[in-house]
Amino acid sequence: MSSSLAASANPWTENWQKTFDPFQLGPIINKAQHAWLEHPSELAAAWEHWWGDALRWQGVSWASLLGGDCSEPFSAHSEDERFKASSWQNEAQWVILKNWYLFNTRWLQDSLFATPGLSPEESKRAAFWLRQWLNAVAPTNFLALNPAALERAWQTGGASLRDGFNNLLRDAAIGDIAMTDRDAFKVGVNLATTEGAVVYRGRLLEVLHYQASGDKVHRVPMVIISPWINKYYVLDLDPSKSMVKFLVDQGFSVFVTSWKNPGEEYRDTGFDDYLTDGIARIVDVARSISGSEQVHLTGYCIGGTLTTAYIAWLAARNEASRIASTTLLTTLTDFSAPGDIDVFVQESGLDYVDYKMDQQGYLDGKDMAASFRMLRANSLIWHYWINNYLLGETPRPFDILYWNMDTTRMPARMHSFYLHEFYQHNKLCQPNALTLAGSPIDLGRIETPLYIVSAEEDHIAPWRQTWTLIDRVSGPVTFTLTNSGHILGIINPPSPKSRRQFWQQAPEHGESPEQWLSRQEAHPGSWWNNWADWLRPKSGPEVKFKLDNSKYPALCPAPGQYVLE
Repeated sequence: MSSSLAASANPWTENWQKTFDPFQLGPIINKAQHAWLEHPSELAAAWEHWWGDALRWQGVSWASLLGGDCSEPFSAHSEDERFKASSWQNEAQWVILKNWYLFNTRWLQDSLFATPGLSPEESKRAAFWLRQWLNAVAPTNFLALNPAALERAWQTGGASLRDGFNNLLRDAAIGDIAMTDRDAFKVGVNLATTEGAVVYRGRLLEVLHYQASGDKVHRVPMVIISPWINKYYVLDLDPSKSMVKFLVDQGFSVFVTSWKNPGEEYRDTGFDDYLTDGIARIVDVARSISGSEQVHLTGYCIGGTLTTAYIAWLAARNEASRIASTTLLTTLTDFSAPGDIDVFVQESGLDYVDYKMDQQGYLDGKDMAASFRMLRANSLIWHYWINNYLLGETPRPFDILYWNMDTTRMPARMHSFYLHEFYQHNKLCQPNALTLAGSPIDLGRIETPLYIVSAEEDHIAPWRQTWTLIDRVSGPVTFTLTNSGHILGIINPPSPKSRRQFWQQAPEHGESPEQWLSRQEAHPGSWWNNWADWLRPKSGPEVKFKLDNSKYPALCPAPGQYVLE
């Protein structure tokens, strides 16, 4: 009887843990508690250190405040926007509140890393979630503790509170906190406006082909593999910063993947399907319409990971000659150190994602977007909480943020495979450890010329990690490092007013990224013109442009249907 009850309780317990403690912080907290109890002298020393600092802080602050001096023993980080209002520097009660919060924040984090017995992985995971909690309880997030919000409410006669409440109701109905004015943009109207047509529509993607600027184009077309965790039009925002429009104006015939936004019926769609019915399909379409035996391939983010796997797959099948060159934009192929997102791809986190996908048949893009926002919670969550709800402001129009909120879903089978085989087991960079569509994948077989672009502030695909592909492939590599991050480092159009710069030179065999960077000189402006110059000699003569053909006729104007789903 008791064993039967225990057995029946296990599924409930497992579900509870998956739902309410997906990252298994409970065991880490228990371990930390026991560690401090087993080391009473260290606990006493830590407490004495905290209490001594607290007394010293109070003594310094009260003495200075009574003397009319509001100087601070603790200051916010230079990039911390939460305490920029003058009240936090000049008015005694707000100075005390801010300093007390910053003092305890730093002490708690220092104590966590000083806890004996925790592994580096446990410390990192616990520190991440402690930081989330500390960011959430910052006084600036509460109306009564935010002097700027109180002053705004007084100045507007309460109108800011009314507007903030309406913003809260609006965002709650949508299920997402607004980062930009959603009403300012519409895909196909003021976003994704480059002229073109859908020339193929299949179960997984639409193929967009763009109208040439003139009568002729380079024979070898450009095929862009966009990430399916977001919609493709980040590469075609307005004409002034559209990579698609730039390439068209440079005389290239440009094809782009517009991926299907899958629902529950796609739960069994796998990574192999994205290879054979996705990237292989668009390459066939581009070759057919252009009449060229070869194409240039460009992959962005996860689209670049798929692109790398595809050219290795072609090499295994002795079909590598189909690709004239490959450009990889902020692309990971070695997932041993994937950056800040590592906290979500530990085994416990992956189990939780698998559990959610089993329930739905897909991973909702909002869940993934929330995870990425948590990596920069103060700027990507609490900044908008304060502005939208406490200050009652409407976010300013910003096309990239609109695109960022226009999320997509990922099929359960495909995304589980990607997370486990790439992130968890890191098989892509291990020769023949991964088999895709019947062929073993070995990056060492890749002889295609590569143009790799990474961004120095990228926290999703850290540039030193993207570098590791250089010594794994057999072909020539041109490595380009641009400033800014994962999006703005790529959406980097040429402009006389640009403050961007990039570093570029062919790396030497066995050279470390630090050694390579140390011998570079910065080139001002965008890397786009340099990329076009690199592509042209590999693009063949100019030929008459064809938008479609009898096998792949134009079905409807760009941007098509799938991007609107």
